[in-house]
Formats: sequence, C-alpha cells, structure tokens
Amino acid sequence: MPAVRNFPTAAEPGSVTASTQSETVSPGRESEASPLVRIRSLLPGLARAEQRVAKVVLDDPSSVARRSITEVALAANTSETTVTRFCKAVGVGGYPQLRIALAADTARSEARSTRNIGGEISVSDDLAAVVGKVSFADARAVEETADQIDIPTLQRVIDLLSEAGRVDVYGVGASAFVAADLQQKLHRIGRVCFAWSDTHIMLTSAAVLREGDVAIGVSHTGATTDTVEALRVAREHGATTVALTNFPRSPVTEVADYVLTTAARETTFRSGATASRIAQLTVIDCLFIGVAQRHMEASSQALDATREAVGGHRMGVRPDGRRRPRETGK
Repeated sequence: MPAVRNFPTAAEPGSVTASTQSETVSPGRESEASPLVRIRSLLPGLARAEQRVAKVVLDDPSSVARRSITEVALAANTSETTVTRFCKAVGVGGYPQLRIALAADTARSEARSTRNIGGEISVSDDLAAVVGKVSFADARAVEETADQIDIPTLQRVIDLLSEAGRVDVYGVGASAFVAADLQQKLHRIGRVCFAWSDTHIMLTSAAVLREGDVAIGVSHTGATTDTVEALRVAREHGATTVALTNFPRSPVTEVADYVLTTAARETTFRSGATASRIAQLTVIDCLFIGVAQRHMEASSQALDATREAVGGHRMGVRPDGRRRPRETGK
C-alpha cells in the first residue's frame, strides 16, 4: 500500500479531485455554512504560520471581525501576507471578506442561542456543568453538520445506495459503531449491506466488490490507514467509493468518488469520540431515510416485518410501565 501522505494544502494544478468537487457548496446554502466550520475542517492541511492565524480566528472570531489585518498578524506572530494567504486557503478571498463572514456568523450564532457554554471540561466542573457542555457540543455538532452538508452530493450518494447491488461500510474504532449502525438500518429495509472493522476482512471484502457496488469509509480524521486502504482497494475493483469525514482534504478523500463531511469539535475528551460520533450518525440517518424514502412501500413493509420478527422477544409491558392487553387473535 502506498504511504498515506499529509493532508494536502491545495489540489495539484490542472487536477480535479473528489474532495475538491465535494467542497463546492450547493446554491442557497453558502450563507448558512459557518466559516469557522470550514476553518476547523481545513486546519490540518494549513501551513504552520497559517495554523497560528486559524487559532487566533477560532479562539475569538467576534474579536477578529473587529480587528485590522495588522492586529491579527501580530496576534498570530506572523505577517499580513500570511493572513491574506490564510484567507485564500480557507476560501474567503481576502481579509475584508473574512471579517464580514465572521461578523455574520457571530450574529447568526447569537440569534440561534443565548447560551455560552464552553466546550472544555475541567476537573472543577460539577456534573450539571458536564451535562450542559456535553449536550451543547452534541447539539452544535448536529446543527453545524446539517448547515454545511452538500445536499447534491448527499442526494447522489442516496441514489447510489438505492440502486447498489451491495454496500460495504468500513470503520475502525469509534467509527466502527457508526458503520454498524448504517449496516443495521439498511438491512432492516432489505438492502444488502455489510459493516467491517477488521483490516484483513475489510480488504478481502473490498477486493470482491464490483461495478454497481458502493463502499463507504467512515473516519473522523480521514487519516485512518485501514479505512483509506480498504476504500482504495474497493475503488480499484470498480466499486463507487464514498468518504464520511470531518476533514475535506484528508487522505481518505483522495480515494473517494464522493465526500460527505461532518462538523464536529472535539475538545477535552477527543479520545472518547463524542461529538464526532453524533455528527457522523446525523449523516448516517439522512442516508438511511433518503434510501427508505426512495423505496417507501417496500421499506415500510420491511420495517413492519422486522418489527414483528423481534416482537416476541419484548416483554409485554407498555412504555408507561403498564402491561399490554393479551392478544385476542383477531
């Protein structure tokens, strides 16, 4: 397998990659997507000096919206030229456009919520504060993922899944649970889908995929070697490949025909894969509902059949705790 290279900072001249295609914001949604979401997603691929600028912006976006380019350059310990280069790298054109975008985003955020709950959990936080911060981070991840998702790309992936002869979903670690969730959902409506997390099984499964099949790689960082390699093998054998990641310029996008992105901010307990999992499941639910909607009658029948199949393994108790009436046979 070729070595997975670092996140690219720009596409090769004259080339059009899947990740580049997926970064195009669908009409009517550009004003909804937060510039901060894009900056966070592109952060790993920025040069070090540009990353310092990004940190200044992410730490206090409302302040940057009011500051001059010289002040921001001094705060980031870099030059005004680097600030301008950073603006172009994240797709806002120049510093004046960045200030406008940040000011608009700040206004939208204030209109959506008056809460100001920090994402970092400290040892001094009581349980109520922890609950507040976790729920706020999860809700924000869902909201921002929905705001920035590329609807035409999502629709195309739904179309492909609806017609696929077989779907393979690859995920390692926490992403394996997300992959298993999609597999279980699609199986319930009669779609042939398998979720794999073991590297050898992922690769052998990918090697027998063919044209008309779909392979989906789930990776928050987009840099999990096992997932990248499995998706590459699936693509080489003719399958259409889809990446679900938080970073649109990560290595997994280089082996994907279509890229779906999340918008999750992981903070103190990143190793717990908290907000990232919620964001991924949001996209998974959209895919499932989209496929089920395409085959509404068959999906409804399959859901009824599967519900009936497991009905005998549930206790005869209603959600309110009272026993259900005995079946009369009618």
